[in-house]
Amino acid sequence: MAEPQPLRLISETKFDHRVPDGLPKSNPTVDLSVTWDAAARNLLIYRPRDQVVSKIHQYARPGTTAPEPLALKWKPDGQFLAVGWSDGYVRLMGLENNKAAHHIRVTEDQSAGITHIGWACNSVSKTDSVPKEAETASWRHALDQELQTAGNPPELDLPRELTFLDVESSLPKLSPLPSASAGEGEDAMVFTLRTGIEFLFRPFNTAESDEVFVMVVGTSDGRLHLSIYDSFVIGDFRYTLPSSMYKPGVLQLIHHAAHPSASTHCLILKHPADEDRAVYLVPMDLPFVPYSPINLALLASKLTTLQKLLRYVKQSQLHATVEYNNTRELPSKFLRSIQEDLQGAERGPTDIVQALFHTVVTGHTHEVVKEWLVDQLAERGHKRWDKAAVSGLEALRALVHENLLPALERCAVILSRLRGLAQFHDARDDIGFSAAQVARAMDIVACLRLAAHRVLLHVMEELDLFTAFSGWLRFQIDRLASSSSATDELNEKEAGLDNGKVLAYIQRYLLRSPMALFFDPVADDEREADWKFVQNEPALLDAVDAQIARQEDGQPYMKALPQLAFLVAYLEDRANGIFNDIAEAQKRSVRFGQPTRIVMGSKMSRIDCVMGPIVHGLPIQTPGTKYAPYTENSLPAPEPLSAAHGSASFTLPESSGGGSWVPVRMEVQPRSDVRDDMPPRVCLLGRDRTTWRVFALETDAAVPQRQEQEDGQQQQQQQQQVHTPGRDNA
Repeated sequence: MAEPQPLRLISETKFDHRVPDGLPKSNPTVDLSVTWDAAARNLLIYRPRDQVVSKIHQYARPGTTAPEPLALKWKPDGQFLAVGWSDGYVRLMGLENNKAAHHIRVTEDQSAGITHIGWACNSVSKTDSVPKEAETASWRHALDQELQTAGNPPELDLPRELTFLDVESSLPKLSPLPSASAGEGEDAMVFTLRTGIEFLFRPFNTAESDEVFVMVVGTSDGRLHLSIYDSFVIGDFRYTLPSSMYKPGVLQLIHHAAHPSASTHCLILKHPADEDRAVYLVPMDLPFVPYSPINLALLASKLTTLQKLLRYVKQSQLHATVEYNNTRELPSKFLRSIQEDLQGAERGPTDIVQALFHTVVTGHTHEVVKEWLVDQLAERGHKRWDKAAVSGLEALRALVHENLLPALERCAVILSRLRGLAQFHDARDDIGFSAAQVARAMDIVACLRLAAHRVLLHVMEELDLFTAFSGWLRFQIDRLASSSSATDELNEKEAGLDNGKVLAYIQRYLLRSPMALFFDPVADDEREADWKFVQNEPALLDAVDAQIARQEDGQPYMKALPQLAFLVAYLEDRANGIFNDIAEAQKRSVRFGQPTRIVMGSKMSRIDCVMGPIVHGLPIQTPGTKYAPYTENSLPAPEPLSAAHGSASFTLPESSGGGSWVPVRMEVQPRSDVRDDMPPRVCLLGRDRTTWRVFALETDAAVPQRQEQEDGQQQQQQQQQVHTPGRDNA
């Protein structure tokens, strides 16, 4: 047996709280760990030297308790952390900020909890059943077979390049939404940071076109929730035991194992009646991963990007509605007060529009209007009015121009791509969607772009007209409140006024903006009637354009149809129909195999399972290990395995505490070069449950020191060669 080697310490982290059971969880690609602080109810991501990278806290609604994490799992590439919370959501947290990038609803209520999250990478390439003969075939045969030799660039593949041609990368990047007008909800703050948007809308990487990440979430009520590519939900499954093994109760997922080259996953389930003395190994096959007619990575990438764009469009519409309301709320208060005074007056105009028209044309101001301008509105009220209207209109203009329209353009590009894929595979019925479905969604996007452009035109016009009206209003306040000595200065101000724009604003925008067509709420019965209408309307864009024209002409029109909120909701409904049909097509191909019940003589406190290729037919080759057919309730006597047969032994270095520091939890991570070159690691939690140490799990932990010695010896030999005369001629 080889002498035990000391482990090389990579990093050490000291938590400021005691870590609960099952934690920390280490990141598979970078030196990060996640833990739960129960006292402060914070989920913390640490990096070495006790630095907190991210602090995640879920706030509770009034009258409810804040959710707690029930299961955690890092994505195999280390980009996301999946957290299963007690409120039934699995939230995917990115490394750039503490905002949830995706929210996956797993359970409808808190009666069922999340028991386990499995996340694995699968290859979409079909395995080659014909063995390669590169070692025995001649070089001419290799050329005929177009085999690639090591060191040469890959051969050009025009169909593949066209398939993965990414037009979206040439489009301008999406801008973050303003945080000032963010409302409530899960997505309220997700799109307000530049780093968060760049993290969510990363361009498709063709190098990852053969990879699909599969997530399996198990719940306490026996459901298996399957999703791919971070957030595209395939559906829920319930696995029941065959009649020969059936017993009342549900099976709960406690572990998951998979291999990139196999589409069959291994699920380890437990039954409450077994009291942790037995588990069930159930194979779950996902044929749609390698045999999808459309490259699954490409399809899932476009679908999830479209989902994120729809969330972004929804938030843009909500922000725009908030800004529109801000432009009308304060002016409406001022106008309501003068309207009531005019209607109660004995003589004169009964409407503020007529009164202000009279003042612009004749220069005369009615006494009621004069009192309103001088006593109620005054200079302070005018400044508030001007600030609310101008800032709201400018924010609304920026939202439509910089956020809503660019997002709709990206939606149109993705939908056009999906329509092309549907047309190419029109003869197949297993892709789950049709060109007609996508065309309908594209029509809705066109309607939204039409409405957004109309809003932008109205905003630009109203901003221009309001500037003239605001200057005129301030002039009237100063004129009515000033003495006769300031006549010359007022005359100079009056010369710069544009009365034509003032009259246009009073007539068209003062009491009700034309943008109310797109933002004002409508009655539920009108909304339901318009919703029924659009279901059977083939030319939706023409219908929306016609309703806008009828409103501008003063004719009766459908009030809900031109609304941004109505069109966004209709787009979400149609897109969800496409997503559900695709998911249903993939879900139909999922198959579960026969279970294998493994019974142990005592309770199982820890369990692990790894799926790997069979090299020699036996996973462990030692002279003392015996193999026999598995028979339930007839287990052979357990035999201790020795590490003497071809296995390396490691010890904790003295610098890390040696025998005084006792680990109570261990995680092992393989080598990774996703970001930096990380060696195989063993992560240990100390008995105090606050110290987390990461060691390099190398075959020879003294490799760095040995390499330095060899380099030093080589340098000495080179120096001797240089200073030894005639050595080169010897």
